[in-house]
Amino acid sequence: MKKVIKHIDSVSFELKEDFDFHWLNKYGKVFCVFDQQDSGNICFGVENEHNKLFIKYAGAPTINYDGKCEDAILRMKNAIPIYENIHHPNLIRLITHCERGSGYASIYEWVDGECLHAHWNFYKYPKYTHPKSPNFKFNKLSLKLKLDCIDKIFNLHKLVAEKGYVAVDFYDGSIMYNFETNNTTICDIDFYTKGPFINTMGRMWGSSRFMSPEEFEKGATIDEVTNVFTLGATTFEILGDNYARNIEQWKASKKLFQIAKKATNPDRNKRYQSINDFYNAWNAALES
Repeated sequence: MKKVIKHIDSVSFELKEDFDFHWLNKYGKVFCVFDQQDSGNICFGVENEHNKLFIKYAGAPTINYDGKCEDAILRMKNAIPIYENIHHPNLIRLITHCERGSGYASIYEWVDGECLHAHWNFYKYPKYTHPKSPNFKFNKLSLKLKLDCIDKIFNLHKLVAEKGYVAVDFYDGSIMYNFETNNTTICDIDFYTKGPFINTMGRMWGSSRFMSPEEFEKGATIDEVTNVFTLGATTFEILGDNYARNIEQWKASKKLFQIAKKATNPDRNKRYQSINDFYNAWNAALES
């Protein structure tokens, strides 16, 4: 694969071909870059005398994106109203957005934390086994802290449903965890969509570990019941084995396991029929 190495300030990154990022100077000094996504976006951490910023940019020839730059730009523009409409303490906050160069930039408040699916580091830190892996560290946390993380994810998605959106492409790569403050931040809701809607793609965007059967079925309804499955899979990712989804590797109560198992039933009619119902059942089991 053809690639070039680009250098800005103290960081270097890969592109398919050279691209002008001189406009970044306006925002400060680049201290980190995320260049391995397959979404068509490249992201920068930028620091100036006032604050740190997270800048997401569409329009550059990123190394792992096979689509058209104009499609990536359109997806970014379409995501702006979602961030403007959903405000939550555990969601990254959009500051502004604008055309920059031949592409489009979304600028967010910087959040300290580590991504729970940092695939760009897996060659150095195998996800579940290396002591420096965020997942290895997360798995060592107490049950109380893991349950708190789940609660924040549930609470945000309860609001998402109330706002009339359906979560698409939510997985552990959307979750950042700060191991110093024990705070959870959801950093990516770009594909969330007003729902319900019909699956016109077949296999939709997302990680198979978190996707319901209907997200693979062209013509299926995608709605809040779909998201019940996604959130149930999230509990298995955090508290057990999201592949086997068995009681043997579950690290919480049997009652919570049964609730998570119901949420991830392949038959959507046998799941909880709303995020609120799922959340209420989960909390009732915690209280008991």
